[in-house]
Amino acid sequence: MLEFFKTLGHAYAADSAAMDGGAIVERRLSDLRGFFADAEAFETALAREDSLLYRVTAIEPADGDGDLHYGLGILFPGKVGDEYYLTKGHLHSTREAAEVYLGLRGEGCLLLEDEQTGESRLEPLGTGRIVYVPGHTAHRTMNTGTEPLTYIGVYPANAGHDYGAIAERNFRKVLVEENGRPVLKDREAGS
Repeated sequence: MLEFFKTLGHAYAADSAAMDGGAIVERRLSDLRGFFADAEAFETALAREDSLLYRVTAIEPADGDGDLHYGLGILFPGKVGDEYYLTKGHLHSTREAAEVYLGLRGEGCLLLEDEQTGESRLEPLGTGRIVYVPGHTAHRTMNTGTEPLTYIGVYPANAGHDYGAIAERNFRKVLVEENGRPVLKDREAGS
C-alpha cells in the first residue's frame, strides 16, 4: 500500500512520484536517444524494452515575482551499457535561476556543469540529501542505486526549462559503473 505524506500543501507518493494537482511527464528510454554515450548499448537496451526511466509531477501554482514552482521526480534504477539511468538534464531558460533538490529516497547524484566554464562536478543526491544548483548550471539526475531515486526540485516560477541546449551538445561528462562504483569520465567525441 502506498504511503502518502504531506509536503508543500500537496499529498504525494514517494514510490511513484504521483502528487495530486500536478502535471505528469514520463520519459521512456526511446525519449532519450542520443543522451547516452554508448549508442550500440542504447539500441540493444531499447530492442529489449522501452523502459520507463523517470516520471516528474510538476506543481506550478503561480507565475508572479517571488513565486516558486516544484516537481517531484522518480528515476528508476538501471543502466545502458555501463552508464547509469539519467534524466535529459536542462539549463534554466532564465539562466541566473537556481534550483534546490531535496532527496527523499534512494541513491544517486546530480551532474552539474557550469555553462560558462564547462567545469563539471557530481553532487550526491539521496535520502536526506540537499543539493543547491546555482544559476548558469546545467544539471542532470542519475540513479546509482538499486531502488528508485525520489526527489523534489524547487525553482523560481520564471526559471523555465531549456532542454534544447543539452540535446544539441549533451554534457561533457558521463557517469559509468566501474568495479561496482560510479566513475565520472569525459564523454568521447561523437558520443
